[in-house]
Amino acid sequence: MNFTIARALRFWSEETPDQPALSYEDRSVSFKELHAWAGRVAHDLYLRGVRPGHRVSIVGTNSLDYAVLACGLIRLGAIGAPLSFRSTASELREWFGELSPTLIFADAERSAAVAEALGETAAKKLLSLESVIPALRTGPALAPTHEPADEAPAFIIGTSGSTGRPKGVIYTHRMVVTYASEFVLMEPKCGRGSSVLMVGPFSSGSGYLVMTQGLTQGATVYIESKFVPERALDLLTRHRITSFMAAPIFFERIAALPAFAEADLSHLYWTQVGGARVSAALLSAWRSKGVVLRHAYGSTEAGGAWGARSDVAVAEPHKCGRGGMFSEYAIRLNDGTIARQGGPGEILIRSACMTAGLWNNESGTREILRDDWLHTGDLGEIDATGNLTFIDRIKDIIISGGLNISAAEVERVIADVPGVLEVAVIVAADASFGETPLAIVHGDATCMTTTIIDHCNRHLANYKVPRYVAIECEPLPRLPSGKVAKPLLRQKYQGAETWLPKVR
Repeated sequence: MNFTIARALRFWSEETPDQPALSYEDRSVSFKELHAWAGRVAHDLYLRGVRPGHRVSIVGTNSLDYAVLACGLIRLGAIGAPLSFRSTASELREWFGELSPTLIFADAERSAAVAEALGETAAKKLLSLESVIPALRTGPALAPTHEPADEAPAFIIGTSGSTGRPKGVIYTHRMVVTYASEFVLMEPKCGRGSSVLMVGPFSSGSGYLVMTQGLTQGATVYIESKFVPERALDLLTRHRITSFMAAPIFFERIAALPAFAEADLSHLYWTQVGGARVSAALLSAWRSKGVVLRHAYGSTEAGGAWGARSDVAVAEPHKCGRGGMFSEYAIRLNDGTIARQGGPGEILIRSACMTAGLWNNESGTREILRDDWLHTGDLGEIDATGNLTFIDRIKDIIISGGLNISAAEVERVIADVPGVLEVAVIVAADASFGETPLAIVHGDATCMTTTIIDHCNRHLANYKVPRYVAIECEPLPRLPSGKVAKPLLRQKYQGAETWLPKVR
């Protein structure tokens, strides 16, 4: 039982005890302090009835308390189950049913929604993130006696599938440690003593995974509760941060700052973008600062199985690379053949860094993990040298500000609005978030845009609510299979953000 995040935390607490492990709002915690604080948190959780393998959900924005709680769960062998701070009570209730958490921590702003979702059990299960965790920062040395197993789940990242049903993607200790090991073996400068700027929410892999990966590698992780481009640029330059991985929109907003032109970013060794296409202008802007933006391909289920490579980023920046030391790509062609080059076809991944499966969802696990490959549902092709090019999403997912939105989930909610007869949700471009939902609705005379948006606001997190709504007088076009012909709708509404009014 040595290949665990918990063992890595202990190692760095002894090897580099005074090095900052976490930094939040210019307050830092050393590896020695973090290990001890997480031990007290683990002991406190045990006294509250949490046992190894139990799920503990967290609902809140990124914070130091949140990060320490996550480390406490790791030390105890419990499973972190972070949920989006944007979730409505309805969404949280559905997730609690899927995860059956023993306890739920929430920050002050989210406590009311969590309490509403829990109902009568709130008094027993709901705890204040800001009250419990800071009180355990100092005190006697306390630690759990349990050592998590290598294959034990460390945390579960929730995501909406193409069906709209919530699914929890399992990340084991071995999976995270293998990812961190692969990364450092290929990129040694990202190991001991390096630093990472983390702007993704802890409810996503871009937050929770990046933090645990960084800590496992012996890096200092700079945590931000929300992305502010001016502050991000200040942190990058002032602390001479060496790694920054984010969606393209974050790099775009930093590059748009007047201060970017004079900023010294020569220390920024590893940058990686994913989740949306990267423009030539953005690549050029960062290259002028001596920074190469590596276009990565990945997914929540793929975990650490990424493919960004420096040489490809320079020569063919639209390609995603060849995979990692312990990760490989293939293409499943239309006839079912699995090929190491060619396409277009479905992108397959095989890696020690990818998910072990979906939580409490055997059928879903069997669907995505077949014949030793992760079936991504994405379309791509692989060239003669093994470099992957991502073409499009087979799965109907919209990526807004780096967060996944299931079109099927939004469609399901809108379909419940009185007067709506048909609905299709597609992507519209958005200057702030990259992509945003566009709802195309066919309904009767009572169907009103304001009614649709009001209903969505009640039942969906804010970022999932469409910013554009188009009302169609005629039924939506259909494919021979009977499904709505989204390719025709995408063609009709191409560039709709330039001529449709925003509804919110």
